[in-house]
Amino acid sequence: MHTYERSVRVAASFEDVWAFHSTEKGLEELTPDWMGMEVESVTGPDGELNPEQLEEGSSIDAAVRPLGVGPRQQWTSVIDDRNRSEGAGFFRDTMSDGPFREWTHTHLFYADDGGTLIRDHIEYELPLGPLDRVFGPLAFVGFEPMFRYRHKRTRLLLEE
Repeated sequence: MHTYERSVRVAASFEDVWAFHSTEKGLEELTPDWMGMEVESVTGPDGELNPEQLEEGSSIDAAVRPLGVGPRQQWTSVIDDRNRSEGAGFFRDTMSDGPFREWTHTHLFYADDGGTLIRDHIEYELPLGPLDRVFGPLAFVGFEPMFRYRHKRTRLLLEE
């Protein structure tokens, strides 16, 4: 399994950053246009469609078409863990269907002197069988611009 990590400090309260990342709108706002993502449905843990917050057990069905190349790829993520305490929180979404053999994205948030430290930790495996060992580590070439965009956009939308 390969990993990718990226962090950013945002001059916004932990509460605001946590609330923003807990919604479908947050996901849509932070996905670059060049990913060609369309959220098709969001289902809460109790089966409710389009819940206000993405709680543990929520699932997101989307389609992506990076750079407009190739056919649209289905992507289903399930929030399989979500926890929050005083000044810290995390949630983890796992791809249950999509273009990667494995994909787990842990979003971590820490209150930091009036701001918030955000850390993205991804564990992934490409669908290349034995070639994953060779090409898997190179996936950062695609991840880096996407997460740089996400972090820049988070600062733009949430900093006071």
